[in-house]
Formats: sequence, C-alpha cells, structure tokens
Amino acid sequence: MIGQCLGDDVDVDDVAARVKIGIETDRGPWVQALVAAGYTVHAVNPLQAARYRQRLALSGAKSDAADAHMLADMVRTDSHQLRPIAGDSAEAEAVKVVTRMHKTLIWERTRAVQRLRHALREYFPAALAAFEDLDAADTLELLAKAPDPAAAARLSISQISAALKRARRRNTAAKATAIQAVLRAEHLGQSTVVTAAYAASVRALVALLVTLNEQVKALQGQVEAHFGRHPDAEIILSQPGLGAVLGARVLAEFGDDHNRYTSAKARKNYAATSPITRASGKKKTVAARFVHNDRLIDALMTQAFTALTASPGARAYYDRQRARGATYNAALRQLANRLVGILHGCLKTGTRYDEATAWSHHLNKAAA
Repeated sequence: MIGQCLGDDVDVDDVAARVKIGIETDRGPWVQALVAAGYTVHAVNPLQAARYRQRLALSGAKSDAADAHMLADMVRTDSHQLRPIAGDSAEAEAVKVVTRMHKTLIWERTRAVQRLRHALREYFPAALAAFEDLDAADTLELLAKAPDPAAAARLSISQISAALKRARRRNTAAKATAIQAVLRAEHLGQSTVVTAAYAASVRALVALLVTLNEQVKALQGQVEAHFGRHPDAEIILSQPGLGAVLGARVLAEFGDDHNRYTSAKARKNYAATSPITRASGKKKTVAARFVHNDRLIDALMTQAFTALTASPGARAYYDRQRARGATYNAALRQLANRLVGILHGCLKTGTRYDEATAWSHHLNKAAA
C-alpha cells in the first residue's frame, strides 16, 4: 500500500522533489523507480502503519483506499519521525542479494539435517551412532549407498575407507573399522515395509543435502567476490571477528549509505544491540531489544564471540561485564554493541580498525 502527500504550493515543474511517499516496503523495482524519479520515499514499518490505523478508526475496518489515505496522512504529519529509504549503492545491493541467499541456504541445510536426523532415529539409530556430521560428504555418500540397516551392514571396510578418503578424513582405517562395527551391531528397527519407506525418504533428503552443500559453496564464492569489490570492504575486514562472509553480511544489512545513521547510537539502535529502557513511576527496567533484524543480530553476535580471541580489548571488555554480574548472552550483546560503535566510527572517518584507539577510553577508565 502506498500514499503520497504534496505541499500546499507545489510547482508542477518541481513536483518530484516536493512529493513525499509512504510505502510499507523498502525494496523492489517499484520502490527503486520512485527513488530514481527523485521522490522522497519513506518506508513505513507495517507495525507502525497498524498502530497509526488505530488512531483513525477503532472499529478495525480496513481497505486499500483507507490505507492509502492513512499512509499519506502519516507522511504529511509525521514525516520527521519516519526514516527515508537509504541511498545504498548497487554494489551494496548486490552484496545483500547473495549474502541473504547464502544464509538462507545454510538455514535450509540445517532444517534438512534435522529432518534427516529425525527420520534415522525412527528406523536406523545405528547411523546416528556411526556418523558424527550428517551433512558431511562421507556421511551423505554412505547413506546414499546404504540408506537402510541391512544394506549398511553389508558395507565393506574398503567402501567406507574410500568415502572417508574422498572427504579428506584423517585416520581413515580406524574410523572405517569403528563405523562398520556400529553399523553391524544389533539395534532396534522397523518392519521391512516401513524401513523401505523411510529409506526412500532418506535417499531424497541425502540428494537434497548434496545439492545444498554444492550451492552453499558456490554462493560463498559469489559473496566473497562481490564483497571484495566494495569500497568499504577493507575497513570492515579490519574489524576484529569479521571475515569475508561475516563482513559481507554486516555490510549487506547495514547498507553503505554513510548518511543513513546520524550517530553511533542510531546504528546501534538499528542493530538492536543497544538496550531499551521502560520507566513508569518508580519502576525502571532495562531490557534487550527483541524486535530486530535476525540476519544482522546473528552476524553481530557471531562477530562478538569471535572477537573474544581476536582482540585483547574486546576480551577485557567482555570480562568486565561478566565481573559486574552480566550473563553470557548479556555480556556478549554489550560487546557487540561496543563493536558496532567502533565500526561506525571507522566508516565515518574512513580509517581502519586500531586496537589501541578502539579501547583506549575503556582501558584508561579501568586503570583509573
């Protein structure tokens, strides 16, 4: 749904520059066309639109025409409270496309592995005891050859060793012997007909996981290639805990419009690493933000965890939070919040990360 608002004295020759548009999305060809035409486009969160709709009608009535009027009125009166769509570059948009698909395929692979684990538990528990990683190349190869207990028990040492070698496993002889012993041991199972049905399902899941592994690897190359060509890649890679893939995710979700975040606090609020305060009367609580960009917070928390071993300053900051009584997640989130502020400063000034500069304030405060 989209609504637009014009000022009172609008010159028809300058209408595009004076028109403000509210729309409940921030992406797509339509949005890009509006921005390219020179319009000021405000992406209104659907939750914001729903709350504003309640101001106009308590009955719960809803229609497309009423929503368009509501968005136009919202932009007319509260545009100063809304965020215009960021002017991210095409390079950043390309990084966003490949990184999101790469992460989506990883999530899909995890779901497929859980389905495979559930199926094996029902009719072939020996496979769960024999194989450590269900999405590993050697495991998938052996399950494709022998998806049922009877066929698995007939696997020879040479067949198992060959699969382990192709997967570049170490100590293949001992591992092959251990796997064969587990597969040939006595385990509970299902009837022949049910086992055959489960085996067909497992064979399909194995084929799916093989394809997902191939595409995840291929997309990782695309992520690294697109990210490596971005002008901010050098600064982002200098941050502790960020590599090519994780750095690409951070860039994709933050965007590369340097005017989008007016301050480090604004970037932290968008990242949802900063806390929120609820104060009413004598009661005051500080809590974590539960409404956030899942992909961004996942990348930032992973960066914070990795930075514990990559940055002495990050480790010291985390240890101080734990010493104050913060839980593991709370201390890690506070570290992620601090790292977001450091990243904002580096991007704003165009400088690489420096360990001494980044943590000097906290080190001096701790010494005092």
